[in-house]
Order: sequence, then structure tokens, then C-alpha cells
Amino acid sequence: MALHFQSLNELEVLCNHLYIGTDLSQRIQAEKVLLELIDSPDCLSKCQLLLEQGTTSYSQLLAATCLSKLVSRVTPLPIEQRIDIRNYILNYIASQPKLAPFVIQALVQVIAKITKLGWFEVQKDEFVFRDIIADVKKFLQVDYSRPSAKHRKIATSFRDTSLKDILVLACSLLKEVLAKPLNLQDEVQQNLVMQVLKLVLNCLNFDFIGSSADESADDLCTVQIPTTWRTIFLESETLDLFFDLYHALPPLLSQLALSCLVQFASARRSLFSSPERAKYLSNLIKGVKRILENPQGLEEPGNYHEFCRFLARLKTNYQLGELIMVKEYPEVIRLIANFTITSLQHWEFAPNSVHYLLTLWQRMVASVPFVKSTEPHLLDTYAPEITKAYITSRLESVSIVIRDGLEDPLDDTATVFQQLEQLCTVSRCEYEKTCALLVQLFDQSAQNYQKLIQSSARRHIDIAVQEGRLAWLVYLVGTVVGGRLTYTSTDEHDVMDGELSCRVFQLISLLDSRLPRCCNEKIELAILWFLDQFRKTYVGDQLQRTSKVYARMSEVLGITGDNHVLETFMTKIVTNLKYWGRCDPVIARTLQFLNDLSVGYILLKKLVKIEAVRFMLQNHTSEHFPFLGVSEGYNLSDLRCRTTFYTALTRLLMVDLGEDEDEFENFMLPLTVSFEAVAQMFNNNFKQEETKRMLIGLARDLRGIAFALNTKTSYTMLFDWIYSAYLPILQKAIERWYQEPACTTPILKLMAELMQNRSQRLNFDVSSPNGILLFREASKMICTYGNQILSLGSLSKDQIYPMKLKGISICYSALKSALCGNYVSFGVFKLYGDNHFDNVLQAFVKMLLSVSHSDLLQYRKLSQSYYPLLECLTQDHMSFITNLEPQVLMYFLTSISEGLTALDTVVSSSCCTSLDYIVTYLFKHIAKEGKKSLRCREVSQDGQRLLHFMQQNPDVLQQMMSVLMNIIIFEDCRNQWSVSRPLLGLILLNEKYFSELRENLINSQPIGKREVLAQCFRSLMEGVEQNLLIKNRDRFTQNLSVFRRDMAEALRSDGSTEVGSLDMMS
Repeated sequence: MALHFQSLNELEVLCNHLYIGTDLSQRIQAEKVLLELIDSPDCLSKCQLLLEQGTTSYSQLLAATCLSKLVSRVTPLPIEQRIDIRNYILNYIASQPKLAPFVIQALVQVIAKITKLGWFEVQKDEFVFRDIIADVKKFLQVDYSRPSAKHRKIATSFRDTSLKDILVLACSLLKEVLAKPLNLQDEVQQNLVMQVLKLVLNCLNFDFIGSSADESADDLCTVQIPTTWRTIFLESETLDLFFDLYHALPPLLSQLALSCLVQFASARRSLFSSPERAKYLSNLIKGVKRILENPQGLEEPGNYHEFCRFLARLKTNYQLGELIMVKEYPEVIRLIANFTITSLQHWEFAPNSVHYLLTLWQRMVASVPFVKSTEPHLLDTYAPEITKAYITSRLESVSIVIRDGLEDPLDDTATVFQQLEQLCTVSRCEYEKTCALLVQLFDQSAQNYQKLIQSSARRHIDIAVQEGRLAWLVYLVGTVVGGRLTYTSTDEHDVMDGELSCRVFQLISLLDSRLPRCCNEKIELAILWFLDQFRKTYVGDQLQRTSKVYARMSEVLGITGDNHVLETFMTKIVTNLKYWGRCDPVIARTLQFLNDLSVGYILLKKLVKIEAVRFMLQNHTSEHFPFLGVSEGYNLSDLRCRTTFYTALTRLLMVDLGEDEDEFENFMLPLTVSFEAVAQMFNNNFKQEETKRMLIGLARDLRGIAFALNTKTSYTMLFDWIYSAYLPILQKAIERWYQEPACTTPILKLMAELMQNRSQRLNFDVSSPNGILLFREASKMICTYGNQILSLGSLSKDQIYPMKLKGISICYSALKSALCGNYVSFGVFKLYGDNHFDNVLQAFVKMLLSVSHSDLLQYRKLSQSYYPLLECLTQDHMSFITNLEPQVLMYFLTSISEGLTALDTVVSSSCCTSLDYIVTYLFKHIAKEGKKSLRCREVSQDGQRLLHFMQQNPDVLQQMMSVLMNIIIFEDCRNQWSVSRPLLGLILLNEKYFSELRENLINSQPIGKREVLAQCFRSLMEGVEQNLLIKNRDRFTQNLSVFRRDMAEALRSDGSTEVGSLDMMS
């Protein structure tokens, strides 16, 4: 016993280091000991010791963690041992009522893992792990862990056999709570009710159909309730139970009752017949009315938030015509309107919940044109009141925010934009009332503002209040003008839009006249929002030339049409770029507005005639536009917007450029001057920081220019300008600053953009060597970067992506663009003894081998550049693949095998295609083995190397075939066509192994099903020949589609077993 207690003390010290220790080295050491403990033979006895004799909750948590890892091993524990562990934990939880919540959760997760991973395991003709509900009932505890839907087959079986029983059990326990009220002051009893409510919520949140919906998206969520649950939902007592629980329970628990009601309100429509749906909706509406008539509980933020979600779901799942037909509708819509108005007036209370209320009203108003019912919808009465409440509450908030120093809602632009986009539809209902209100408020604020700025006795706080009010009003005017696109409009509405727009354009003139002495960022951002909404509504390639919006604007401002508006837009853009150079948000939004204007040929033709545009094309220097400067006061991230600026500017240049090289040279002159300055600095004793900043800015500028040059003529001008004079400077920069991503990333992205053969712009003349010259430069840069970056050695987890993997992914993208661009004949490199192609491929391999397989799939940008590149290599450069060292080839094939199961379909599809090319190459080689003609000898040498490797490692292709079969039979296969193409070749190359897989699966099923499954496999290969011709592949693909459907039906019912040997990922 002395040894045991000594061991226990050591383990408890380990727990303290692991969970509450502050010393990093001790924690790392504790993690190592934990891994050793899991692998040790006496792990179970140590866990039992910690659970039974441990003095802290952390000891119990360590035991639970070890057990969790133990039962999750690839090689499972014996069934008897897992049953013993499960029963031990159930008894332990029942006998230890005062366990810490995190310990209970960890232990319950162990039970859930044992149950889930053993769901299909049979002992003495019984599914021994499926009696979990009966086992748990014995202890009158309901600490269930929601099963995962990771494996759809297990989840489907669990749904069909157990989930309804769990829901019925939980609801019956909740009925007992109402019948015999518990002492909710008792923490244990309160926790019991909470767990039961969470259990119901988890049942309703179950992924019923394997859609894996994004839980963060709360807009279009329909709960796919199984048809077998109809009886539960048709009983009015079910809804009444949760409404009663809401009114009876304290806030922490009533919030959960409302969360359950949110899911009940989201039940799929097809679960009910029309009369049943009307009755169900009527019960929901009655419950809403009851809550709103007794709103005391809504003072709690949690209840308020869930109730707002509940209201939004009503309109998401039911049509306005159905809501109108409910008897209580007139009273309930009045109550909801009053509730919404009160909520908007208390803008500081639970601001994130307003989204759901505005969603409700937006969808209600948007549905008005489609309502055929004769019953009044009353929205024309209440919608203007909602709009008015939003407008007035936001204006009133300004003085409170400034006076009390609160957080300004305008600073959270994402939330403001979201709310305004919802309000725009609501505001167009009875638009006359909204317009009159805005005109009155705008005139009042504008007059007060003008008086203040002209007064000598003005106070700063008064000006700040008026500017805040004007910012909100400009946002609101932009919103209602943009609402024209979402709601039926008339000429009278266009006239009203003109009235409001006049006031904003007048405000723009007033504010710009006071620059740079006085400026307000929030008003500027609001103005840019308004201009963008006006552009979307009244300026574009499909213009309504007869629009009445210009009637009032021509009288007041002289703006008679879209040409005059475009002049105003461009004048505003130039003004912002001149005077707001140090304000990143304003510059970024202004440049995005300019970029949006520059998309569309008709608008471009009009824009190039404007004086402000010609000024920009001729004067794009830091002297006129300070944001183009490179002083140390700017962050390097501020330079990113330059790419957007030059993309838009180059589109404008392209309109009339044609073949005028002189005009292009003039346009590039500021960049020429900057590059020459950098060249001088490189040659002399230069200032590193200034040179670096100039190069970063130039790389971003040139990337914007290159992106917009989509014709061969214009791209050739850029190539001639940059190739001999300035690409060597970029090469030097990569060599010198390879360990500074802020410098290398823009330069590598520029090179990747130059390699893009967009619109066939790189298809140079037949006499031009430009394609090869460009590739040679890219090869040099990739080789330089790759060799240098590998010298950094090992990097920490938080540094590896920005310092290394990001640059590697850009290099791979550039190389992929070159290989797939069809502007370089790669055969000439070997023919003429040029090693640039071989060098870049070797650099690719070196960089790849420095990256772990897990990182390849973990970093999305890296995987989306690597796998398409591998696809290009296997398609056109199999001689390179076959000449790789065995360990490198194994790395390639392993990366393909792991990528086959990636969730990203771009990655998995590229893996399937790459595998198909490899298998096809190997199959063709084997087919030609008998032909020993001289013509085939060289080809056969490459093929022989690959064949020899596969013979040495037969499990590689077998494993990939197992993975693909697993995907087809058991997974949600989203790219079935891609999967089918390599699978045929794998089957033809490994017919014996395919037969073994087939027999293992069939023999694992009940005897009655075996013949059905055997027929599925026979049908799969029916009519399929021993070749990989297109016609034969297409036949196999068709058969595979039928095979997948038939297998799913055959395996769906009880008694089916998932074959371990198919899961070859292990």
C-alpha cells in the first residue's frame, strides 16, 4: 500500500502541474508523463486509483482524460473490458453526487465514446452497447451526451432506435417537475432540471439528415424532425409543457425552455398536413401572446434573446398568409410591434438580439406582395412605427454615448450594416411617412450643425452630438434609397429619394469645403455607404433613364442624370484620397467604392471622360495622394489598399489604351521613378527600411496593374517594362529579406499574378521567347525563396504559417499557374540543357518535405495550392514523378491518401484526379509490358520504376482503394464522379484485394442480407471491361451511382455492420 500511496501522490502533483500549473516546462513534462501513463500496462488501475482515492477534482479529470484516450484507440480494447469500464463509470457517477461538473462531463463523454464506437459490435448475437438508455434509467440520472453525427450510419441507426425514446423520457421527467415542483433553491435539483432541458434541446438539435448545417447561421434553419415523431408534435400538451416551464422556472432554466421552443417552432412544414399545421401555428401564437402579456421574464437578457430568436423563426417557417389566418393574429402583431418598439428604444439592452426582431419584420414586409388572403395584415400600420422607433432611438443614443462615454454603436460597422440592410425593406412600407420623418430630422440637424460651426461660442461636445446625428441620418438615407431594389416602388417614391439624396449631396459639399481643418471619420464612412447605395440603385449599366430621382436634384444641385452623378462620385473619391490619406478605414472604403465603379464597360466609358479620372491617371503619386507614400508613419498593412487602387486605375486606363505604348509608359512613370530610386539604393549604401517599404508598395501596385491587364497587347507592355529592368531587383529583395513575410509575400504574390494566363494574355507571338523568359524568372525566385526559407530551421506553431507555409503556398500557386498555363513548352528545357525547370521542381520537393502531412491539410490555402499543383504534375509530368526517390514518392502518395477524405471538395477532387493519372499511367505500362519494341523502351523504363515501387509497397494502392470504397458506401460523398474515376483503375490493378474487401463486407452481415449485397457488387462490375477507355469509365461511373444507392438501402435497417477492414485510414 505504501507504494500505491506514493504513486498516488506523484499522480496528484502531476495533475496540479497539468491543469493549474503556471510553469510551462512543468506542464510540458506533465503532458509527456500523461502520454506514458496511457501507454503503460497498468493505466486502468492507475485511473481507478485516481477516481477512488484522489483528493482533488483534477485527479478525477486526469483519470477521465486517460480513459477517453484509451477507449478511442485505433486498436480497441476487448469488448468485455469496455463493458466493465462503462458500468464502472455509471456506478461511480451514481455514487458520487458531488462530483465537479467538468468531471461529470468528462466521464459522460467516455461513456458516449464507448457507446458510439461500439454501436455495431455484437456479443452473443446482441448489440451490447445499445442498451445505454436502460442502463442510465437505473440511476435516475439523465446526463446524456449528445451523439456525434461524424459517422452517418451510426447516427442514423441511433436516431431510428433510441432518440425518440430519449425525448419521451425527458419530456415525462419535465412533466413530473411541473406536477411536483422541486425545490429549485437546491442546487442539485436545479442542476437536474437543467440537464433534462439540455437533453431535450440536444434531441431537437440532432443532425437528423446529416446536413452538418452551420450552427452559426441562424437564418434559414429548419429542423428535420423524423416522421415517427409526429405524434409528439401533434399533441398540444407538448408545446404547452414548455410554455408552462418558461413561466414556472427561474431565468437560468426558463431560457432553456425557450431554446427548446425555438426548435419546436422550426419543425419542418412537411411534418404536418395543412389543418395540422394551422393548429400547431395557432398554439405557438397563443404561447407568444401569453408571454407578451406577462413580459416580466423578458427582463433577463438570456430569455429576451431566445424569445427574439423564437419570433424570427415564426416567419422563417410559416408564410404571412398562414399567420394572418390565426385568430389571435391582430392582437399578437400589435403586441409584437410594441415589444419591438420598446426593444429598439432600449438600444443598449442586448443589442445582438435586435437582429432577430428586424429579421421578423423584414420578412413580413417582403411577403406583403404575395399575400392572397382578404384578412388585413396590418403591416402598413405597424411597419412605419418600427422604422420610426429605429430612427429616433439611434439619434437619441448619440448624446447619451458622448455624455456617458459609452461604446458607440457606429463603431461596430458590421452590426450597423446588417441592421440597415434589414431595415431597408421595412422602411419602404408606407414610405411617405418614413421619408417625411427623415426630411424633418435631417433639416433640423443640418441647420443646427451649420449654426454651430459658424458660431464663435460653439462647444466641441455640441458639434460632436450633431455630427453623430448626421452620421446616423446619412446611413439611414442610404438605407431607404437602397430599399428601392427590395420593394415595389413608384415614380413618387423616386421623387422622395431625390429629396433625401439632395440633402446628403449638399452635406458632402459643406464638409469637403472645410477640409482639411475639420473632419469626422464617422460621417465620411456614412457618406460612402450612401454613395454606394445610390450607385446600386440609380447608377449602372442598366439605367432607368426616365427615373424621377433626378427631378429634384436637377433643381437644387444641377445634377440632371447619371453622368453628373458620376462626376460627383469621382470628385468625392479624389477629395478623400487627397485629404484622408492617414485614415485607413476611409481610404479602404473609398477605394472599394472606386473599384466597384470600375467594373462594367458602359460605366468605364463614361468615367474616362471625367476630369477627376484623367487627373488620377496622370498624377497617381504620393504628392497628390498621400496614402501612396512610404513614410515610417504608415503600417506595412496600410499598403494593401494600393492593389485595389491600381486595379481600378488600370481598368480606367485600358478603356482607351489600345496599342499606345507611349501612354502606357506615361502611366507607369511614377513607378519607373520609384524603381530607379530603389535600384540606386541597392547599388549604394542604402537605407534598408525605406527601400523595403518602397519595394512592398511597388509590388502591391504592380499586382493591381497586372490583375487588370487582361489582353495580350497590354500584358506584353507590362512584361517589356518589368522584365529586364526590374525583376532582378525583386529577386535581390527575396534573397535579402526572405525571413520577413511583410516583404516577401507581396513580391511572391506579384510573381504568382504575372504567371496567370488569364484570358490567354500570356499566349505570346510564335517568335517571342517571353513565356520561357518569364518562367525562368519565376523559377529563380521560387528556388531562391525555397532554399533560403529552409535555412530558418524549426519554427513555433504560431510562426510556421506566416514565416514559412504562406510563402510556400504562394510559390505553389505560381508554379501551378505556369504548368497549366499552356504558354511554356517544358520539353525545350531538357533539349537545350536549361536546368531552370528541373531546379524549380527540386525546390518544390525540398519545400514539400519540410512540411508535415497534418500541416498540408490543416492550412487551407496551402492545401488548395499544393493539391492542384500535384494534379498538374501527375497529368503532364509523370516522368518527374516516377524518377523521385522512394521516400519522396511515398510522401506524395501518402498526401494523396490523406487528402481523399478531406472535407474540402477542391482538395479531395484534386486527390482523386491525381490518383487517377497515376493509376492510369501504371495500368497502361502493365498493358504494354508484353510489347518490347524499341519505341516503348524509354517509356517502359519510367513505368518500370513506378511498377517496381508499387510491388515493393502493395498496401499503398490497396489502402487508397479501401478509403474510396469507404467513402462510397458509408460517407456523404459529395464528389462521386471524381471518386469513380480512379476507383476503376484501382480495382483492375488489385482484383484480388477488391474480392477480399467484398467478401469481408458481405460476411459481416446477417445471412438474410448477404445475397442482396453480393448482387450489388455483381451489378457494380456488370458490363465493365478490363480497360480504362472513356466509354468503359463512364459505364463504371453509372454503375457506381446505382451501387451506392442500393448499398445504402441494404445497410440502412437494423442488423447492419460497418466493416472494420474497410476503414483503411487506420
